Amino acid sequence: MNNSENLSAAPAEESVAEKPAGAFTRLGRRIKAFVLAIVHGSAVTKVSCLVMGTGQIARKQYVKGALYFLVEVLFILYMVFFGGTYLGHLFAGDLGTKVGADVWNEALGVYEYTSGDNSFLILLYAVVSLFVLLLFLAVWYMNMRCNIANDSTRNIAAKKPPQEYLEILASTKESGSSILLSSRAVSVQGGRVRLTLKGIPENGVLEIGKIPIPFGDIEPNVTRFGPLLVTSVESTEDGATVDLWRDENVYAPIYLPLEIYLRTAEGTPVAAAYMRECGSVPTFKKDAAELINKKFYVPLLVVPLLGLLVFTVMPLIFMILIAFTNYDYEHTPPGALFGWVGFSNFAKIFSIGSGGADFLLVFLRVLAWTFIWAIFATFTNYFFGMILALMINKKGIRFKMLWRTLFVIAIAVPQFVTLLLMQKILDGDGILNVILGTKILWLGDSSNWAIIPRITIIVVNMWIGIPYTILMCTGILMNIPSEMYEAAKLDGAGPFQIFRKIVLPYMLQVTAPYLITQFVGNINNFNVIWLLSGGGPVDNINYGAGSKAQATDLLVTWLYRLTTDVNPQYNLASVIGIVIFIISAALSLITFNRSKSNKNEEDYQ
Repeated sequence: MNNSENLSAAPAEESVAEKPAGAFTRLGRRIKAFVLAIVHGSAVTKVSCLVMGTGQIARKQYVKGALYFLVEVLFILYMVFFGGTYLGHLFAGDLGTKVGADVWNEALGVYEYTSGDNSFLILLYAVVSLFVLLLFLAVWYMNMRCNIANDSTRNIAAKKPPQEYLEILASTKESGSSILLSSRAVSVQGGRVRLTLKGIPENGVLEIGKIPIPFGDIEPNVTRFGPLLVTSVESTEDGATVDLWRDENVYAPIYLPLEIYLRTAEGTPVAAAYMRECGSVPTFKKDAAELINKKFYVPLLVVPLLGLLVFTVMPLIFMILIAFTNYDYEHTPPGALFGWVGFSNFAKIFSIGSGGADFLLVFLRVLAWTFIWAIFATFTNYFFGMILALMINKKGIRFKMLWRTLFVIAIAVPQFVTLLLMQKILDGDGILNVILGTKILWLGDSSNWAIIPRITIIVVNMWIGIPYTILMCTGILMNIPSEMYEAAKLDGAGPFQIFRKIVLPYMLQVTAPYLITQFVGNINNFNVIWLLSGGGPVDNINYGAGSKAQATDLLVTWLYRLTTDVNPQYNLASVIGIVIFIISAALSLITFNRSKSNKNEEDYQ
């Protein structure tokens, strides 16, 4: 083997830049690297796949190993004595088979109630057990990552060069030439590589992974050799020491097949020695210190994450599953069981099949009114509140503090108190009709698609919501530089042009997230509709078909009515809940991502 020829044949430079891979490609690479790390890992790492914590205990990480082992024991006990039964029901496709009933007791001569299966609890506990399983898999993954990191530390902790390097170095010395060949696994996950180079020429070039960089141009925390970042360069009497860290933000396999060469500027290889090292396996005390000092966000986010899973994600998954069952007043546990019915509930609402056209029309009417209400409730409050804020802030307006105080007082009154008071004022026999001498059903007129109650609700919502917008806009308007107004006036702009070209763009830029929140909140605005009109008036002509919907119902109030009525229909309510979630999530994500607040955030800082 002619080493000089191999060196000269190696390309002087090879670009490490790759075309950005897709999300699934990156995920596949990570999974492949993870599996290969386990396959090529140590024996204790392989054992840890089955018995968590053994790898840590074998490397004297007793506390960490004991915690992993305890988690696995508790998980097994939970699944054996509780969760496994419910997961079995879930994956078997049944939600109970035994119905509770009164059984005659011959000895006592009485009927005794024998409890049966509870489909509701079976589904609930199955969802909880599924999340417990997913959390255990996350802990198992953390356990294996820890073992892989320990393997990496062990692999690069040895300070002796590999045997192949010693043999080649000996042969080159005998022949009078020189060459440096590194290990085939220079860096690993999170590991440090230290190169001690001897005999560095003044114009030497360090080449790592076919990336050559003049030694004098190497800068700590700036120079990179692919996924390796140079963290320090220290000169010695006969060479230098270079420390490199694996940058986990740059994709590369866990084991990096890199070759290291030290050359002159002309490309001649120069003899050098090197060692590779990484500190000992971290102790529990060191891990805890790093968690507190460098990664304190992790313990801080644990409680919110668990709260999100328990109070948001699990109920959401449970509601989605209910939509695929026949859970209604005829199938209510514990007196009856319910089971899976596939997409039949969706078929009823969306008229997929026969007999559902009327229900579909009701759904579309409620959906249309929900959007109409959300648009008017959001933008009437926003624009009227902005206009009032501009009027109050206008120079020459007296008693500004008084006007702002009055609006703050309006906000201080609890919303439900205002709504209940308005409901009494707007009643058929309320004070408004007494003063006007009329008999208008402000909240109960079902004629003409209940146009009067709908307009009334929007006006009352303006009374409640405009003060909030005034206070918000007042603070934002004070931040608009006065120079912008003065420049516009010098250019001959009038009040309307100033509003359209300066005030409105600035306000929309800053308040876009607020508008999105308000719009989605109004789609789910239960209080205003329910406390004012209760979703009414009843309109069986346009809102019949056994839907239980009423003229001013939003999707959310309709959902509530379906679950609290005399004959509840939880399955259909779950379908509507899924529709509400899809609409709210899609509108929030799409609108915000397309808004200037997200794209040009730095423009107004």
